[in-house]
Amino acid sequence: MEGGGMLRKAQKQHREPDDWTLCLECRAVVYVPRYRRNLRVCPECGRHGQVAAPERIEQLCDPESVRPLSFSRTADDPLGFVDSRPYRVRLDDARRDTGLDDAVLCARGAIEGREAILAVMDFRFMGGSLGAAAGELVTRAAETALRERIPLIIVTASGGARMQEGAISLMQMAKTSQALARLDEAGVLTVSVITDPTFGGVAASFATLCDVIVAESGARLGFAGPRVIEQTIGRSLPEGFQSAEFLLAHGMVDAVRPRGTLRPMLGRLLRLGVQHGAETPGEVGPGGDVLVTDPEGLAERDAWEVVRQARHLGRPTALDYLREALDEFEELRGDRIGADCPAIVGGLGRLGDLAVVAIGQQKGHDLAELAARNFGMPTPAGYRKAARLMRLAAKLGLPVVTLVDTPGAYPGAEAEEQGQAVAIAENLRLMAALPVPIVAVVIGEGGSGGALALTVADRVLIYSNAFYSVISPEGCAAILWKDAAAAPAAAAALRLDARHLLRLGVVDGVLVEPERGAEHDHAGAARRLRAVLSAELRALRPLSRDRLVSRRRERFRRFGANGGDSDANDLDANDSAENGSLASPRLGGVR
Repeated sequence: MEGGGMLRKAQKQHREPDDWTLCLECRAVVYVPRYRRNLRVCPECGRHGQVAAPERIEQLCDPESVRPLSFSRTADDPLGFVDSRPYRVRLDDARRDTGLDDAVLCARGAIEGREAILAVMDFRFMGGSLGAAAGELVTRAAETALRERIPLIIVTASGGARMQEGAISLMQMAKTSQALARLDEAGVLTVSVITDPTFGGVAASFATLCDVIVAESGARLGFAGPRVIEQTIGRSLPEGFQSAEFLLAHGMVDAVRPRGTLRPMLGRLLRLGVQHGAETPGEVGPGGDVLVTDPEGLAERDAWEVVRQARHLGRPTALDYLREALDEFEELRGDRIGADCPAIVGGLGRLGDLAVVAIGQQKGHDLAELAARNFGMPTPAGYRKAARLMRLAAKLGLPVVTLVDTPGAYPGAEAEEQGQAVAIAENLRLMAALPVPIVAVVIGEGGSGGALALTVADRVLIYSNAFYSVISPEGCAAILWKDAAAAPAAAAALRLDARHLLRLGVVDGVLVEPERGAEHDHAGAARRLRAVLSAELRALRPLSRDRLVSRRRERFRRFGANGGDSDANDLDANDSAENGSLASPRLGGVR
């Protein structure tokens, strides 16, 4: 059946008043045609009403692009279940009332020109409960996406598992999770759109296993319902518990969006999350003398002055660079464990024709923003968020760009309780083996292990007015000089400025900032970053995964090793043989 015809057939079953309806939240009387035009969002209070699956597909997909996915119906009523009415009768009633075979409707469609497979749940069908048929439909949609290597979008709405199917319903959680795992193995993007409500077995399986989780404003998500929780713990729950906004603050979803913005966001994700062919960054600006690779090409600097300039509140932050240097950026949030650290930002972006995963340590331009961002000091949740995004990059085959600007990892008691050392160590190990190109850029402060946790990269670069050190000058002075006022002397002794770091081989190149510094020319500094990233990724992209990882490991293996210069020269020779465009941290020159 033609896609539009399929949707219209099911929509005919959706009965509602022709003229007026009542908002269940604010009790406003709303004109139904206006309510429909507003995508079933109350124009008075913004409550997002439930949407039938056929209508949802029409809302998300480009006109005339929808084609149904017709799958054979699974066996009904595996237990012969009867409560006050036979289960088979309940199924017949639900099919008659909705025009659907079960609680999931599957289709193929385009969203802003990008093809996707959709599996959309419909709460009208027995509360969107997860039974054998619903689980089978989600699984077959995932298998279609796997076979055709195109993204899968799942829209959830469910009260939980279907009790009338007993343990068979329970098995759908494992079956659908297994289907999502196969898409992970194949590198196929998956996106979950959480609508109200999403509970129980759906929440604890495919709804929360996708690469990106987007929740509609006000949607509720959880394993146990609030009444069950209150009865179990014997106390009231906080306001907004299990709401989309609550989940965003606790790191469980990537974004909360009003219904009208879902389609453009999904379109961006489909553009950014799929690498097309062997694309490389387009020519985005001349490299010229922007990147210095010979320390003799840099003037001597007073180390303490460099530290002061690196900390200047006017310098571009990570988000400033990501929004200015990339053509498109979609921020993703949360560590999927329990928090979203504001000191680390990251998401999917586009540099020319190349999609990338970008991660940065975020400070601010004033005291209020600094406080909100924890002064750029990440908690364990921040490093786990970064690790999650890097694993996503590995799955999708996208290069990683990191922007480093932190005094160090947050040293609070709660950070230690949550495993700060473990989180940093896990990132170091993960980055060493990540099978995609990584370019790290120190844009301000590069403080200790908190900076290193984002800097185990194929190419490590630094802005000319930035620094990178094992400890802050103040900390070093307090410990070794027994006097914090000796910070300028400590800064000089630590050799933390760009010129010394380049000579030591700790960084591979220095980005020359605009005259008077990046703080006085954000756009100019971003243009230089864009040009250098383009050149570096163009050089790294042709390397095989094995060569990327072995070269990265060799880079860090040689620090402090006997014969390190010889090892480095061997590495440079190997790189030159495989890709003549790669520059060595030991080779002179300006490019």
